[in-house]
Amino acid sequence: MFLLVLVGFVAARRALFDAATVDALMRYAIRFAVPCLLFRAVSTIDLGAAYDWRTMSSYYGAAIACFAVAAFVAWRVFGRRPGEAVAVGFTALFSNLVLLGLPVIEMTLGEEALPTAYALVSVHAPFCYLVGIVSMELLRADGRALPETAVVVARAMFSNSLMIGIGLGFIVNLGGVPLPGAFASALAMLADSALPVALIGLGGVLTRYTSSERIAETGMVAGVSLLLHPLLALALCTLLGVTTDVRNVVVLMASMSPGINAYLFASLYGRAEGTAAATVLLGTAAAAVSVSAWSWFLVGA
Repeated sequence: MFLLVLVGFVAARRALFDAATVDALMRYAIRFAVPCLLFRAVSTIDLGAAYDWRTMSSYYGAAIACFAVAAFVAWRVFGRRPGEAVAVGFTALFSNLVLLGLPVIEMTLGEEALPTAYALVSVHAPFCYLVGIVSMELLRADGRALPETAVVVARAMFSNSLMIGIGLGFIVNLGGVPLPGAFASALAMLADSALPVALIGLGGVLTRYTSSERIAETGMVAGVSLLLHPLLALALCTLLGVTTDVRNVVVLMASMSPGINAYLFASLYGRAEGTAAATVLLGTAAAAVSVSAWSWFLVGA
């Protein structure tokens, strides 16, 4: 999986892919293929089994703790203003569950583990943006008012192709809507192309960032994402009695590096953009080692 990211990174560095090609790959993945993948998954999973409160509490309880830790350290140790600290904390909160998490789960734990992973993905963006927006608006002293920002982000989320794919999947699942055979076959081909194309595109996108921005702070956020988040998730899974199979999914998903949405959130508010971009790059590179270590630990545990 990480070799595919490396292929995209090297191809972009060597000018085998220009910026327009990388953008086209990501547009295809994010606007077409990944929504089809999410739609197919959500429309067929057992919703009652996938959305267990202990599973959600383990992952998102750990995520909230990491958000608070990263924001507090950015504020008190690195001298960030409150609004900047929230953006740094959001970088530790928003993990790359789609482009990295889903292929890791499938390759490491098998297709039978995917329903839990899809359940986590389906509420990830709404949850993280809600936490980030409310925190930012409560702590920063300038910018647009909270209601105006909420309207802007809600509109953006409901027009987001990933959220549309998830929403349509819920409609088909809950409504018992049958899919025509030809449509299902075409959907399957699109869905199967999603993750390989997205991983190569992600590698190309990462060439646009630098890891030299506030390296100590960047390392702190990467450490919170790659180490503290899965450790806390493991502790909560143990405390709440989550089964071993589900625990492995939760902890592996928690071990993913920060996603590009962390940079987009920082850009939305104009806060800590350099740190967010640098952490996405450093975290993705470091995840090749840390995620492999977590996979080995969990499968062997």
